[in-house]
Amino acid sequence: MLTSVEGRSVVVTGASKGIGKGIAKVFANHGAKVLIVARGADDAEATAAQIRDEGGTASAFSADVTKSEDMDAMAAAAAERHGGIDVLCSNAGIFPQSHLEDMSSDEWDLVLGTNLKGTFLAIKSCLPHLKASDGGRIVLTSSITGPITGYPGWTHYGASKSGQLGFMKTACMEFAKYGITVNAVMPGNIVTEGLEGLGADYLETMAASIPLKRLGSVEDIGNAALFFASKEAGYITGQTIVVDGGQTIPESIEALEEA
Repeated sequence: MLTSVEGRSVVVTGASKGIGKGIAKVFANHGAKVLIVARGADDAEATAAQIRDEGGTASAFSADVTKSEDMDAMAAAAAERHGGIDVLCSNAGIFPQSHLEDMSSDEWDLVLGTNLKGTFLAIKSCLPHLKASDGGRIVLTSSITGPITGYPGWTHYGASKSGQLGFMKTACMEFAKYGITVNAVMPGNIVTEGLEGLGADYLETMAASIPLKRLGSVEDIGNAALFFASKEAGYITGQTIVVDGGQTIPESIEALEEA
């Protein structure tokens, strides 16, 4: 059991719903003090209140990851409320579906600005506090889409998620001298509000293509992030964990039928 996150200060961006909320709850359940960061103040507070009701320690902060001043204020709030920052889970991301031939430059900028630039800004603002920690941890929420797979309508999303991994490779080298690790979790199809919006047919088709025959839970991603943030993972940096139920392994659905 990973017990080394107890009492640690953890910042989770995009934490009011979906994977971010799952990550935040996993950390809180293991004794961490969690700052719930989201653009919507009411949604952030609702998630923080739910964690507190369940016996965890959490507070809410409204911020936009695309704005450097918001990220600076976020980092300052986490340090003031929770005594510093030990772990940053850079999770905030969007995935509006738009085919390339119809995509506007504004749509491209919105996705890259949130998913990739937002990662950069959150890390930059938290870095002074992470340097002061006795073993800072940065965990990125990337995706199998982009680095491993593709899906029509998500060229901007795939580019942003691949970009996060390229960013990580150099960031982990720059931060190693401070004892800070940088790693990424790469989710497959996880049951969230956003995924459910793609429709029942999509969910059924995706589940059929996964060896474990089910979609993942937000807790599955939270557990992977928890490992990367732990003291036990202190010698791991610049690496990824694919959490997809084996989805990226089969060559085809026929291969699953042969199994």
